[in-house]
Amino acid sequence: MTMLQDENPAACRAMALEHVRRQELDSAERCFARLLGMLPDDVQAMRFLATRHFARREHARAIELLQAADRLQRDDPAILGQLGAAQLDAADFGAAVASLRRGLELAPEMFVARLQLGIALEQSGRAHEALMAYFTAVRSAQLQGRWLNDETTAPVLRDAVKYAMRYANDGRHQLFRGVLEPLRERYGSSELVRVEHCLAIYFAEQPANIPDSRQQPKFLYFPDVPSQPYYPRERFPWLDALEAATATVRDELRAVLAQEPELEAFLGRQSARDLQDWLRASGNRQAAWDAYFFYRHGNRYDEHCARCPQTTALLDAMPLVRIRDHAPETLFSVLRPGTHILPHRGVTNTRLVTHLPLIIPADCAIRVGGEDHAWREGRCVTFDDTFEHEAWNHSDQTRVVLIFDSWNPDLSEAERAAVTDLVEAIGDFNQACELPSATA
Repeated sequence: MTMLQDENPAACRAMALEHVRRQELDSAERCFARLLGMLPDDVQAMRFLATRHFARREHARAIELLQAADRLQRDDPAILGQLGAAQLDAADFGAAVASLRRGLELAPEMFVARLQLGIALEQSGRAHEALMAYFTAVRSAQLQGRWLNDETTAPVLRDAVKYAMRYANDGRHQLFRGVLEPLRERYGSSELVRVEHCLAIYFAEQPANIPDSRQQPKFLYFPDVPSQPYYPRERFPWLDALEAATATVRDELRAVLAQEPELEAFLGRQSARDLQDWLRASGNRQAAWDAYFFYRHGNRYDEHCARCPQTTALLDAMPLVRIRDHAPETLFSVLRPGTHILPHRGVTNTRLVTHLPLIIPADCAIRVGGEDHAWREGRCVTFDDTFEHEAWNHSDQTRVVLIFDSWNPDLSEAERAAVTDLVEAIGDFNQACELPSATA
């Protein structure tokens, strides 16, 4: 392709892009260089020329061009990612960290940029920050169907990705096992054998070997405890006091129901499409599952507790799971007429769920692990929600149960303390990595 003496910028750009399409990169570079001579502020030309300088390891010129492009076109994550990569290759790790972080603030899904950020942080001696960057890079890529294996990883990145995976796994091992050290000193290593096994399962170092195929925890499986959908009430002697107070709790519930706007959707604000995965209506009414929380994800609803002091006192006297930002979860669960909560599973078998039935119309029941249970007012039922479970209200009246979670009674004091510390540490790490909590 020949050049005309009187070419204009548009013609020059078109010619450059045609060379790029044909993979004639040297010719494209000459065209973009001429274009930049005509239009000194042309960002497209700057970025292409920077790519060519970078390929020849002419870092200074590549960085100069990209910094100029950044000044002209601020807050462009692609430019910042390209600039950070050039600075990283030039071993200017501090500058690379700054550029890559700016880009990731604008486009958090750029998993290659986050991988490069991990490298820059590690080279800067910032090991924990590198751990978070590597882990988040891998998780972000895998959520987009990448870096699952060699076939889903670009050849040029495979070694770096495998290194990041090893770094993230080793770092998280060290971090989470370190959390258990004070408990080893307090209780002795022999008391934490099952906890160590639990952590090995979490890291996929050992198979779970769950004895009942119906049980599938979404987050954390604690091994070597009985697998059973329902637990006999004899394991929970404190249920008697709760059941004896059923009428008192129901009275406080009725006062709440009289102020219905205080209820909230248990599943939060979701689109009708998303709710289809959770709820189904059996009649003409819209499916609805509402809640009046006393605690949610470990956070206390002070006004709700004040409005129901007797219920709150009863709950506070029980061995509820208490894990910062995660538990307890206690509420009046309000299932509207014709609503079916579809099958789902819970996060961990370290805790169990108890229902105190308060208002139970006919044709209402729960199914756990394929076994049906019809609620009886004032009679608690405790189950392991890591078994698939569902519930329905096929009546024309509202059904309400008090729900709370308690420790699995087959865990020792040391094991409960260890699970508490581990879940908090995992949650803190995921939050620092800006990942959703696995224990929600």
